[in-house]
Amino acid sequence: MLRLLLSAQASAARLSGLLLLPPVQPCCLGPSKWGDQPPGGGLHAGPVQGLQRLLEQARSPGELLRWLGQNPTKVRAHHYPVALRRLGQLLGSQPRPPPVEQATLQDLSQLIIRNCPSFDIHTIHVCLHLAVLLGFPSDGPLMCALEQERRFRLPPKPPPTLQPVLHGGQRLEAALSCPHFLRRPRQHLIRSLAEARPEELTPHVMVLLAQHLARHRLREPQLLEAIAHFLVVQEAQLSSKVVQKLVLPFGRLNYLPLEQQFMPCLERILAREAGVAPLATVNILMSLCQLRCLPFRALHFVFSPGFINHISGTPHAFIVRRYLSLLDTAVELELPGYRGPRLPRRQQVPIFPQPLITDRARCKYSHKDIVAEGLRQLLGEEKYRQDLTVPPGYCTDFLLCVSSSGAVLPVRTQDPFLPYPPRSCPQGQAASQSTTHDPAQRVVLMLRERWHFCRDGQVLLGSRALRERHLGLMGYQLLPLPFEELESQRGLPQLKSYLRQKLQALGLRWGPEGG
Repeated sequence: MLRLLLSAQASAARLSGLLLLPPVQPCCLGPSKWGDQPPGGGLHAGPVQGLQRLLEQARSPGELLRWLGQNPTKVRAHHYPVALRRLGQLLGSQPRPPPVEQATLQDLSQLIIRNCPSFDIHTIHVCLHLAVLLGFPSDGPLMCALEQERRFRLPPKPPPTLQPVLHGGQRLEAALSCPHFLRRPRQHLIRSLAEARPEELTPHVMVLLAQHLARHRLREPQLLEAIAHFLVVQEAQLSSKVVQKLVLPFGRLNYLPLEQQFMPCLERILAREAGVAPLATVNILMSLCQLRCLPFRALHFVFSPGFINHISGTPHAFIVRRYLSLLDTAVELELPGYRGPRLPRRQQVPIFPQPLITDRARCKYSHKDIVAEGLRQLLGEEKYRQDLTVPPGYCTDFLLCVSSSGAVLPVRTQDPFLPYPPRSCPQGQAASQSTTHDPAQRVVLMLRERWHFCRDGQVLLGSRALRERHLGLMGYQLLPLPFEELESQRGLPQLKSYLRQKLQALGLRWGPEGG
């Protein structure tokens, strides 16, 4: 059978594959039980390589077998792949290969079968590959022996690990701890929360949930209401350091919960914990500032000289002063009824003196550059300012100075800043009631990028809404540029037409296009 297989039935394509195989190198096949030595070294290096050359130059299958059988002390594991490869070359080098004696093939097979337990895994793979190309039957003794040795050398499979059955809070915690959780449907998160028993919803689990919602801008009312209810129920057991993390998503996502005890609960926690953790206290107030729910009693405490002196020597003094400056701005603009202490002028610092981190991180996705080019060609470079920080420290995208008649003025000829605090209202009165004696208006073009919104794309994030609210209260006229409208513009000509329509809708006019 083997004679027919290797003579009449062996295909030319299969044998030509053998001719294309590179020579087998002994150093690539790894060590064997016969104590292989690397080429050029060791006691038997010369005879071993001499035998390989004899096998590579053999002129018939019989000669191959003779070299292997007559030199048992010189044969190494890598010589058998060399012999199989040479056999394929002998059969494929002639148009009509001569039939091979069955005894020759059987003897070669027996030699390989007898010695394959000493082969390393690479040598076994090479022999299997060559035997398949030569046409040895898959159920024959040679293929079976080589395949058995290959399986013996496979690493044992570890027993399957039994996944613990997770319920309720455990499943919610496991899901939130997974780095790929954002790919999971939100209903999975809601279902896990609904199935959890009250005792399974620990502060750690709820903090993970709050951080996940805030980080990924997920404004999910059902989940946010669950966090608010947990905060109210567990009020006595929660420290301000935990509460600051639970409250974070409400301010960031601009969501005031329906839970009626939410604000009274936070006021009691602030009254109890304000002196224990200053940074946590200010963080909670920052979230409430975004929601326009600042409690007067807590403001009295953080603006007191004792609190300010206490935080001055702490490592986080600068960030606390920045947050206190923002809180003072909110008091100035939004709380006309507040009559308590304020942050001293010498302690105030710019709130956001540069674009926010998210804008800097995603600048390559922003529309700011193309809008700037559109304004340059439409108005001219001298008639707008980009990334200008106005008192008390809000960074604007683009600012225009406009006369009372609607003409866009060169910015260098005007003071681009409106006075802060507003001149017409004494400290503590709302700036919404202010009027200015400056005849020039300040128009701020506000880019509303996709990441400025919650993930649903409908509600501005709390920090963005706060900035726009405060700029409007200070007297700046805002012109929002939503991302949906910007993304629909195809090229600079369309964008210029879009900007022209936006500016003209405000009654602005200007000279010929610059640039």
